[in-house]
Amino acid sequence: MSLTGEVSHLVLSVAIFLGAHSLSNWKPLRGPIEARYGKKGFYAGYSVVSTLLLVWVIAAALASPTVMVWEQQPWMRWVPPLAMPAACLFWVLGLTQKNPFSIGPGGAGYDPARPGIVRLTRHPIIWGLGIWSAAHIIPNGHLAGLLLFVPLFLLCLVGPRILDAKRRKSLGRDRWREMDGQAAFDARALLAELGWVRIIGGLALYPVLLWLHPMVIGLSPLP
Repeated sequence: MSLTGEVSHLVLSVAIFLGAHSLSNWKPLRGPIEARYGKKGFYAGYSVVSTLLLVWVIAAALASPTVMVWEQQPWMRWVPPLAMPAACLFWVLGLTQKNPFSIGPGGAGYDPARPGIVRLTRHPIIWGLGIWSAAHIIPNGHLAGLLLFVPLFLLCLVGPRILDAKRRKSLGRDRWREMDGQAAFDARALLAELGWVRIIGGLALYPVLLWLHPMVIGLSPLP
């Protein structure tokens, strides 16, 4: 494949990845799927499709030619290793606590009096993805890296606003205020509600990703 063809392949994969996220809220598509399989079925399928598309985007980026936009400096390689523990924490906390506001395990059983990670952010998984993508923009100053990480980072900036508007409309202003744990931030209560098992689990994910990175990506993530 030519240089132009390889870059076009990456652009196509990114466009389809972003388009799939936009279509997930398109009622003519989402409505019939939810009617047949339920919300849990829709989100399960959506998660699988999103994961497969992200794998495609990463594979296309790895296969793309190296066209430098800026040269990598030694200090830049420190940014992802220093940022990723926070991303791992947000991922684990977002996946293991009930949350009616964002992507994750859903809101069934959510207690506004003990909102957990929602005390800090309504969108922990998206925050984790935002940290991951932003941290990888800095050392990856080549065209493929920018085509991969910049759109993902922008999606993480826009996504929470779209989700907040949608949830606020569906819940109503009074119910939204009642459920929004950020209105009563308390650091001590936050730690108690998160629990040390989740915190340790989030930090433990980091060395696992360090170990997997060379095998999956083909590069060491360490400086």
